Amino acid sequence: MKVLKQVLGVDVAQDELVVSLGQLQDDLTTCTKEYQVFRNTEKGFKSLLDWVFKKKSVDVEVLFVMESTGVYHERFAYYLHSKGEKVVIVLPNKISNFMRTLDIKTITDKSCSIAIAQFGLSRKLEEWQPANKVYKELQQLSREKNQVISERVVCMNQLHAEKVEALPNAKTLKRLKVRITLLEKQEKEINTDMLKEVGNSSEATLGMGFLSSIPGVGKATAIAVLAETNGFELIRNKKQLTSYAGLDIREKQSGTSVKGKPRISKKGNKNLRKTLHFPSMTAVRLNQEHRELFHRIVSKTGIKMKGLVAVQRKLLELMYILYKTKTFYEVNFEENRAKTTKDFHPTEADSGSL
Repeated sequence: MKVLKQVLGVDVAQDELVVSLGQLQDDLTTCTKEYQVFRNTEKGFKSLLDWVFKKKSVDVEVLFVMESTGVYHERFAYYLHSKGEKVVIVLPNKISNFMRTLDIKTITDKSCSIAIAQFGLSRKLEEWQPANKVYKELQQLSREKNQVISERVVCMNQLHAEKVEALPNAKTLKRLKVRITLLEKQEKEINTDMLKEVGNSSEATLGMGFLSSIPGVGKATAIAVLAETNGFELIRNKKQLTSYAGLDIREKQSGTSVKGKPRISKKGNKNLRKTLHFPSMTAVRLNQEHRELFHRIVSKTGIKMKGLVAVQRKLLELMYILYKTKTFYEVNFEENRAKTTKDFHPTEADSGSL
């Protein structure tokens, strides 16, 4: 029987890779041909590839499908890409939802790898591409900066609480102040490293300029957005972008009895949403268009957070457009374009004289 498609489902753990080789036959039936466990190390990767080449059908290439398990899947994904193999990385919730349709009663590493293989066989999936090296570095620095800021806020809250104590401990106050000073120093160092990294890439420098031209969007925000989206490399449209950020609207309705409230899915990049929170507040204050959008949503719903989320989505879409068209933000762009079109529209006399 002829094999139409081959998928290696990989269940990734910290120390091991549990894999199952699945095949789609020409009668459209699927089967799991082989199962094996390998170490999540460079040596294990080589052994896995040797095993796959022995077990696969020689006429059809193998698609490697795995879950995005924290950071444990990254080394294997980069290794496969360096060897010219096709890799697909899937969000864990998609695999979990798919497994519910299979009626699997006992969930093990083996059953998970089989489910991942069957998921890959039943769907047309987009191939994974490694992030641009500059944006990967910026992503790591941006996330480190967020962690440092979070730690600093915690320390400042602890310092405030200790100061208002009836009998504050002098040594505790001293240690907290030293820790806050250290975190502030580290934040400055990270900012310097980020700007230096951007300076090494003309693409990142231009992108930062386009994005930071929007009122309310600073250089740090522009860098973080570019880093989290890999310079919008795999983004095809605004709808896909809002879905990637988890800012897409989800609504559940069925007949007359089920009518859920519209909410954002939050099934996306939480770091991207976090990055847009404070810039959206600043944009409401500085930009008339965003301020009108905010007030319109709040007057309709009475919920300020919904207004801010709408502004976040608008900001993100605007960043995408400016980056792709390589233009800077212009106030009253639509009005100016309409006026320009009107001013330069040919009259009947002009068109007749041509």
